Amino acid sequence: MKVKEDFLLREVAGCYVVVPVGKATVDFNGMLNLNDTGAFLWEHLQQDTTKEELLKSMMETYEVTEELASKDIDNFIKKLEDAGVLE
Repeated sequence: MKVKEDFLLREVAGCYVVVPVGKATVDFNGMLNLNDTGAFLWEHLQQDTTKEELLKSMMETYEVTEELASKDIDNFIKKLEDAGVLE
């Protein structure tokens, strides 16, 4: 899975936001607000990756159980899918 190229992550006043660019601005109104973990996952999703690779990276970076990391990744991916920003 990978995020579509028509969406960019930006840091604005210490907050992370995803904004549409190009033709995505026609279909997507608004922006997504991300916390630090969401921004971390978003950066990894710039390249085609798997949930297993996200889980490994998250566990190497954060002090989190595999169960909690897996649940957080699932929730994040669902939100991105619902927003239509994943390929």
